Amino acid sequence: MRYLFRPPGTDGAQLLALPWHLPLEEWPPDLLLEVPQRGISRHVVRFVAEQGKVFALKEISERLARHEYALLGEFEEEGLPAVSVLGVCVDRPGGQDAILVTRYLEYSMSYRYLFSRPSARQSVDQLMDTLAVLLVRLHLAGVFWGDCSLSNTLFRLDAGALAAHLVDAETAERHPELSRGQRHYDLDLARERVGAELLDLQFGELLPEGVDPIEVADSLQGRYDSLWDEVTHEEVFRADEQRYRVAERLRRLNEIGFDVGEIELVTDAEGARLRVETRVSAPGQHRRELMRLTGLEVQENQARRLLNDLRSFRAWLEQKEGRPVSEALAGGRWLAEVYQPVIDAIPPELAGRLAPAEVFHEVLEHRWFLSEQAGRDVGTTAAARSYVRNVLPRTPEELTTPSVIATRP
Repeated sequence: MRYLFRPPGTDGAQLLALPWHLPLEEWPPDLLLEVPQRGISRHVVRFVAEQGKVFALKEISERLARHEYALLGEFEEEGLPAVSVLGVCVDRPGGQDAILVTRYLEYSMSYRYLFSRPSARQSVDQLMDTLAVLLVRLHLAGVFWGDCSLSNTLFRLDAGALAAHLVDAETAERHPELSRGQRHYDLDLARERVGAELLDLQFGELLPEGVDPIEVADSLQGRYDSLWDEVTHEEVFRADEQRYRVAERLRRLNEIGFDVGEIELVTDAEGARLRVETRVSAPGQHRRELMRLTGLEVQENQARRLLNDLRSFRAWLEQKEGRPVSEALAGGRWLAEVYQPVIDAIPPELAGRLAPAEVFHEVLEHRWFLSEQAGRDVGTTAAARSYVRNVLPRTPEELTTPSVIATRP
């Protein structure tokens, strides 16, 4: 047998003692981790945990495994929203299929959960918008997915919004650029698969009443076209509008979750023509700033929300102390005095149901709600106590992320 691991290979080394010579279906149960939020797969998929980290193992043909291993590696290097690949085991005895190993996407949810929960009616539009964003990102990067479906996508909460990640890249193809025909063929395939998946949910009485599977699937086309036009169209404007129109366009792109690469501005006697190269990587302006100030690694919307609270804290510090407070000092004190106490207040039995940054976001929302009721600011500490006592326990236990499950006694 041979193992290929992406650097650094420390995670891969932890898995070498597993029984790779056996078919995944025959692996001893005591080696495996039950993942409540796992999706449906047409292949044999198992989960293992090593030193608090969770990995997904998928048994597929060597050709597909090598193809997916290479593509997922490229996607990760470029910041595309996809699962992180660790390695592949090939040349297994008896002509067995290869095993592809990916890192489990922590705090992710399957579409079946999102659609079948009681509040799913409010999340249908959000889910489809998120899927459209994922497709646009991939197409901008020259990726023809070929198997876009809800089953091949995982979703994570991001300050109340959703972020989608590609899980399965077996059929994906990489091109320098996709033609309009390729993009729309990929979109047509997605609509068919999404419609079939929603009909299956409806047949199993998991889809809320009033949700039309075909109507929801067909809405993907309009959502995609609108977003594609927003991130790729050229703008023409007068020379005296140049400064604010360029800034306005960049702000709009950032707001819908896209970073901006090269900007081309061509001017002539008639005016200026703006072409913006939209980056396909996950937006990172707020994530990078929060990381710089606090060391926290979170998603973009979460980072934006946390930074707003950090800035409010800094302003309060300056007012209290009567002197300017540096960003670095404010970041360190906010982390120690505001953020960490909220996270530490989560009791062990509720840990892992939501990502820590998502918990903090929800505490801020809860603080606003309580303050409105009380007619005064109740403060983060009181809001956190109330949230942990009254709100967090209502988050379904099956959402607990596998790495937390794996480390429980």
